Amino acid sequence: MDTTVRSSPYRGLLEVAGAAFFPIAFFARLPLAMLTIGALTLVSATTGSYASGGLAAGAVGIGSAIGAPALGYAADRWGQRPVLLPAAVVHAAVVAGLLLAAGPGAEAWPVLLLAFAAGATCPQVGPMARVRWMSLTSGRPAGRRELETALSYESTVDELTFVMGPALVGLLASLVAPWLPLALAAALTLALVPAFAVHRTAAAVPNHRDHPASPTARWDRARAVRVGTAVTGMIGMGTLFGATAAGAVAFAGATGDSSAGGLLYAALGLTSAAAALSVSAWPSGWAHPARWVVCALALVPLALLLQLPVSTPAMVAVLLLVGIPVGPVMVTIFTVGGDVAPRGLLGTTMTLLASGIVVGTAIGNGLAGALADEFGHRGAFAVAAGAAFVLFLAGVLMAYLRRPGAGRGA
Repeated sequence: MDTTVRSSPYRGLLEVAGAAFFPIAFFARLPLAMLTIGALTLVSATTGSYASGGLAAGAVGIGSAIGAPALGYAADRWGQRPVLLPAAVVHAAVVAGLLLAAGPGAEAWPVLLLAFAAGATCPQVGPMARVRWMSLTSGRPAGRRELETALSYESTVDELTFVMGPALVGLLASLVAPWLPLALAAALTLALVPAFAVHRTAAAVPNHRDHPASPTARWDRARAVRVGTAVTGMIGMGTLFGATAAGAVAFAGATGDSSAGGLLYAALGLTSAAAALSVSAWPSGWAHPARWVVCALALVPLALLLQLPVSTPAMVAVLLLVGIPVGPVMVTIFTVGGDVAPRGLLGTTMTLLASGIVVGTAIGNGLAGALADEFGHRGAFAVAAGAAFVLFLAGVLMAYLRRPGAGRGA
């Protein structure tokens, strides 16, 4: 039996989670991928102001960055099911309120507050799915390999949903109405998040209601530094995403078709998703901090290559190359994050890592957008190269912190 599992780790995932888990967890995270661009589209259309739409999108991002770790901590404390079920209902109600508030002549503050609340209450399906995999694979004969396979799959799913989400928003808004994407997102949340919450895999995750030792006592200095380093890496990753997206839009505009920017950026997501799936086949003896350093180091010169293309085919080719190390780095950071997380705070750590991407994306969008106004797409892509270097430095620091004899939790 062990040989079979080792030769096919995906068979092990089906065994521990069941086939139904995969479509439920996939589509339950789609509303999160639709939320930011959905708010931007709705508010821009109803107010006639792209600036107002951008502020609403920013409020969603800030709300998510603050609310996600709070939801993760609550799930660690009381379990995923008691957190996800009310969060789904509250989030759907807030989105409904946003749809009502964001009409013609709407006041800015109610819209921004509701956009913030929508981000803060959005159920964190992706991070909580990763927590489930860590619990489900623990103690199995091929558990470590199965965990890497699961995290590779999760990163690929995240990439796919964050390509599908904005595309679905654009399609529904243009063909039907700007309010429809957010209405659909709320309906999906009400239908699928409870299905994810009650799925049997939720029972595998321990919580402090059953084990009442205080989780705050587990935040010793060594673990806090390690988790902080992993979050810094994810902020660098998010900044790379945001800057590359802004650079792709600026490049597309410079070549005469600004609407093609999203399609250009999708090229990075394609190779990133494919490369993430490959991680499960990498040698198990290759230490994760070393993987992080090597992949991030490869990413630095690739990001610098974004300065060179002058035609759309050349830019697509470079973006495809840039995506190759991105997926493996994401998988590796989530794996390292699980290793260094304080006991009993795995959900908090996973949501902190996801929030790092959100914060970084906002930084990348803002900084790269400002530089694109002054220096064109090359200014925006310079931010992407800088973000890749930050990601590399965070990997070097993590490798140093986890070297033998570096302290407890290494």
